[in-house]
Amino acid sequence: MKTAISIRDDIFEAAEGLARSLGMSRSELYSTAVREFVSRHFRRRVTERLNEVYGADGSDSALDEELQALQVRSLPIEDWK
Repeated sequence: MKTAISIRDDIFEAAEGLARSLGMSRSELYSTAVREFVSRHFRRRVTERLNEVYGADGSDSALDEELQALQVRSLPIEDWK
């Protein structure tokens, strides 16, 4: 898909130089940058949702305490030596 965007001159020049040094087209550079940006924000949203369920540090978990205890007991014991 073709689109038009407006960016500051300094960002454009930096992107042009980076595209040249990486041997890629401007379109390829911008597509890669947007894909990585979207992916990063998607992962952050997943983390936020998990924190809503389990609590950021586990202390304020929205899970039933009994269910949480069962989940912990179901994990295998590992030796971390």
